[in-house]
Amino acid sequence: MRYHEPPPTDRCAITVYGCAPDEALLFESLAPRIGVRLQVTSEAISTDNAELAAESRCISVSHKSPISNQTLLRLKQLGVGYISTRSVGFDHIDVEFAESIGITVGNVAYSPDSVADYTLMLMLMAIRQAKSTIRRTDDHDYRPATTRGRELRDLTVGVVGTGRIGAAVIDRLRGFGCDVLAHDIRPRPATEGVAHVDLDTLVERSDIVTLHAPLSAESHHLLDRRRIDRMRPGAYVVNTGRGALVETPALIAALDDGRLGGAALDVIEGEQGIFYADLRGREVPNGWLARLQEMPNVLVSPHIAYFTDHALRDTVENSIVNCREFESRFQHV
Repeated sequence: MRYHEPPPTDRCAITVYGCAPDEALLFESLAPRIGVRLQVTSEAISTDNAELAAESRCISVSHKSPISNQTLLRLKQLGVGYISTRSVGFDHIDVEFAESIGITVGNVAYSPDSVADYTLMLMLMAIRQAKSTIRRTDDHDYRPATTRGRELRDLTVGVVGTGRIGAAVIDRLRGFGCDVLAHDIRPRPATEGVAHVDLDTLVERSDIVTLHAPLSAESHHLLDRRRIDRMRPGAYVVNTGRGALVETPALIAALDDGRLGGAALDVIEGEQGIFYADLRGREVPNGWLARLQEMPNVLVSPHIAYFTDHALRDTVENSIVNCREFESRFQHV
């Protein structure tokens, strides 16, 4: 997209919260072209710093910290009418409450390739037992594992959620020659060469179940104990969506007793306040996460599937554009 810099009187003001240094550089380079004035802080939005938005109708927030309803009320009192979250998901904001008090919440689109690439990497690492292999090699034990890896072309992969990211995962899987099943809560156009099935059928027939659905009341624990119990012996769970899509205690139980072959998780229930923090030398305050990290057949990464330079630029640019478009609509009301 090309943007022509508008006259100064046409500029809108945006307060950007939870902004990392690399994000700040992009915001500051893109804002003049799109016609906005910025106030940037590395602090997550809270009632304590909401006053920073006193001259902004629009704010941009990170997905890394939840936003309380009390904070939303304070923002409304200060005149904020639009929140752009720099994420696809809304699970850190009570969107219904925000809308009930007159604040619109919008998300951003970014390169689906970032998460899709990462998802395929996790699948391959899981079925080739990469974690245990690397651990042994780091200990100078160079013998091969007693159990051989598996090849994607021999497996059936079930893709749950066929939006932009799920569709990009399916595109990549075609190149490996594996069978693909798909399921989505929302009706979507059929995907050529992919069987769309109900969720129970998908979990029963898949060697790998990969999750790309948004988190909502409807999708909470989409992969629950009943469905985990119905998965194929030796199957794998890959989750780059949201942690609460999986009933974590049920997943741990199935891994503990050997019913599942492994898991690769970029998101975990209760990750808030843990992922993105430096906890070296400290006890991890999430027993599920600690248990999963002990297992040789479970890969855990700290919610970074989206973390590419291309996706970051998309996120920052679209967050600014969303605020700019809201301001334009506001001025014409």
